[in-house]
Amino acid sequence: MAAIIKTAEEIEKMRVAGKLAADVLMMLGEHVKKGVTTDELNTICHDYIVNVQNAIPAPLNYGHPPFPKSICTSVNHVICHGIPADKKLKDGDIVNIDITVIKDGYHGDTSKMFMVGKPSILAERLVRVTQECLYKAIKEVKPGMRLGDIGHICQTHAEAHNYSIVREYCGHGIGAGFHEEPQIVHYGRPGTGDELLPGMCFTIEPMVNAGKRYSKILPDQWTVVTKDRSLSAQWEHTLLVTDDGVEVLTLRDDEDLERVYHHS
Repeated sequence: MAAIIKTAEEIEKMRVAGKLAADVLMMLGEHVKKGVTTDELNTICHDYIVNVQNAIPAPLNYGHPPFPKSICTSVNHVICHGIPADKKLKDGDIVNIDITVIKDGYHGDTSKMFMVGKPSILAERLVRVTQECLYKAIKEVKPGMRLGDIGHICQTHAEAHNYSIVREYCGHGIGAGFHEEPQIVHYGRPGTGDELLPGMCFTIEPMVNAGKRYSKILPDQWTVVTKDRSLSAQWEHTLLVTDDGVEVLTLRDDEDLERVYHHS
């Protein structure tokens, strides 16, 4: 299965869905604080997506077994797919909130790390380096780049800081489908893998562990945690390969364009 090249009309819909997903994360910022439960955050996002944006939260009832909530909340040593619950966030927690909305049949998928109160220096550094992995990879996206180049950039930067890249979970093509071809792994050799073409849409979403890269799935069949209980961080954007570079479809208002884009 090759990547689906998007038409101009589809790209317009991807822009709308991407902006909505980014807006959810912007809206949520003030609510992520000590004492709030991840389930309360889920309710806030669900209501906003459904009632304000008139869109659909993609995770709800997705997969087997069906995912029970509208967002993923992955706290501390949870790598990804954390299910919102009644556990309260506490001072020093780091939490990845992963938002995917469907609008007009197309998906926008993005995630961001939030820090509750004052995180440890280790946590702060992990969160920053993981975001740098994402930004460094995005900066190089253009037609002719290969998938292995993306993985190599993420892996090299994480490992330079003595962190490890999770290998079992990866970015993905996206559009009318939540998960399309190709798979975007966050490790690899430069110059290998499929070539990027204009009109491709996909996510880059490096998952970086402070300890070893190994993960395990909890009995709920969704929540993925670090085997050694070390902290894990993740950031994600949905991207469009343009004729001469990249457009970040889920760019937030709190992000500096110059840091992300390379202008042609």
